[in-house]
Amino acid sequence: MLSKYGYDNAIPMLIIGFSLVLLSGFVLQNVWSWISAILGIIIILFTLWFFRDPQRSIPSSAISDHSIIIAPADGKIVEIIEMEEKEFFKGKARQISIFLSPLDVHVNRSPVSGTVEFYRYMQGDYMVAWHPKASELNEQSRIGVQNEFGKVFFKQITGVLARRIVCTVKQGDVLATGEQIGMMKFGSRMDIILPLDAEILVHKDERTRGGETIIARLKK
Repeated sequence: MLSKYGYDNAIPMLIIGFSLVLLSGFVLQNVWSWISAILGIIIILFTLWFFRDPQRSIPSSAISDHSIIIAPADGKIVEIIEMEEKEFFKGKARQISIFLSPLDVHVNRSPVSGTVEFYRYMQGDYMVAWHPKASELNEQSRIGVQNEFGKVFFKQITGVLARRIVCTVKQGDVLATGEQIGMMKFGSRMDIILPLDAEILVHKDERTRGGETIIARLKK
């Protein structure tokens, strides 16, 4: 199943891919036929893979317990650090960073249930997504959620390849844990920023599955 957030890119790419395959069979009659067919098949397979939207099973514990934080994206945890957050927490906090390669599912989900009290889209650079400065300097959407256990701040951040962020969230929205909130296209990063006293349940280099991996728990 293709993600609804990717139709604007996926449909033209599929049209190009199928056109190249058809061109190889009906027009070209030499080595270019093979090149056209192979290129078309690669485009089709990459499009279906990159824009896929697999079903995920949100942990029942995270649905009933709003202190539980789940991974908002598939990928690899590249950082768990203490940092100074100036916009939403306005103080020291703990950050978990997930790097998404072009092969990961790029549909993003809310890591927690609560009300969106902060939203900001920021234009910026396109540094490699795993670079520590990418969290502050790259193009990104910043979302702050509040619930009865505290605050959670998370960012959709572009990388070198990612050139577009889709975010359907706006200030005042009420999000459910695991709810889809958008997509980052062609490799990127997500930061989840939590209170210092949150219990971190993952470690660096661990892989996450968006909507399924429990990454932390807010203090009750």
